[in-house]
Amino acid sequence: MDTTTLSGKTVLITGAGSGIGRATALECARRGARLMLCDLNDASLAAVAAEAQRLGSPVLARRVDVALHADVEAFAAAVHAEVEAVDLLINNAGVAIGGGFLHTSLEDWDWIVGINIRGVVHGCHYFIPAMVKRGRGGHVANLASAAGLVAAEPLAAYSTTKFAVVGLSEALRDELAPHGIGVTAICPGLINTPITRAARMVGPDGTEELRARLVSVYQRRNYTPERVALNLLRAVQRNRAVAPIALEAWVLYYAKRLMPGLLARFNRFTASRTRPA
Repeated sequence: MDTTTLSGKTVLITGAGSGIGRATALECARRGARLMLCDLNDASLAAVAAEAQRLGSPVLARRVDVALHADVEAFAAAVHAEVEAVDLLINNAGVAIGGGFLHTSLEDWDWIVGINIRGVVHGCHYFIPAMVKRGRGGHVANLASAAGLVAAEPLAAYSTTKFAVVGLSEALRDELAPHGIGVTAICPGLINTPITRAARMVGPDGTEELRARLVSVYQRRNYTPERVALNLLRAVQRNRAVAPIALEAWVLYYAKRLMPGLLARFNRFTASRTRPA
């Protein structure tokens, strides 16, 4: 799919109110796309919609909880009342939990699985069939993470959900190829977005001191959502199956394939050094 210009194309983005979703929405607006945006935060969604409209983009914006299939179904009805199908579907909405499996409650699992897995499934379920029926191709970009390439003890639940997104994307890619629809699993590394400040921290890792240290690491790295948006659209342009974004994501991508044993030992060593005494 050509993303150098998106004039005449419709792009749908979940979790569009902040971070990568917001940056991608505005970059698509600059390239001439019509936008279908959703988020749980009314104020941030309204702000990004207004900014996209100032850039000349027609926008449909709705408050949607992607974990609730009824919400996504209603959003799909509103979208398909305006367009036959979207051209680029970006399942971006996501949340995070910091902490190991033994300290992650079933309520925590319900929360993160509902958004990070079912949210992607709902987006695919309600928008891909219309893309197939229309018969003019398109693309699906599912936001995974470098944590969906390499698992780590302090991100047990988060890695689980992001591995699932990568697996779903790879299966969908094979199924949708005959219809001319590409699918890419987007796997960013340490990106300076609000997700670190909003993450649930559980167990011994669940301290505000540790959160502050984590936020500081991401801020010092300062790989911006705007850079992710550019690389995301480039990955769609190249029809990549899996798209690591940022140096650390590429390092993990190749380390997992070339030296998995060494990587596993490094992960265990790192976890032991950061685990509270």
